Amino acid sequence: MYIQYTMDQLCLPMDLEEDIPQNHLVRVVNAAVNGRDSYHPKMLTKVIIYAYTQQIYSSRQIAKAVRENIMFMWIAGRQRPDFRTINRFRSERMKTVLE
Repeated sequence: MYIQYTMDQLCLPMDLEEDIPQNHLVRVVNAAVNGRDSYHPKMLTKVIIYAYTQQIYSSRQIAKAVRENIMFMWIAGRQRPDFRTINRFRSERMKTVLE
């Protein structure tokens, strides 16, 4: 049995993954841009609304509550968005809703 050999047909690999070394810079760029998944907007909305009902308005205090308060842990599904994420979501996605 021989390895298939055809000169008349262009043959590209279906998966380029195997051709890129594990430590290549392109993998670092890919990982940096992809980052991690975003938090679900529903979860962030719930956390912020609940925080406001508890008279907590500071994004740092909300982030602290998500780490330390069992009620916040529950509503956040044990996810821990940091204060920057909370503040960015609140200022960009919820601005019109909160006004």
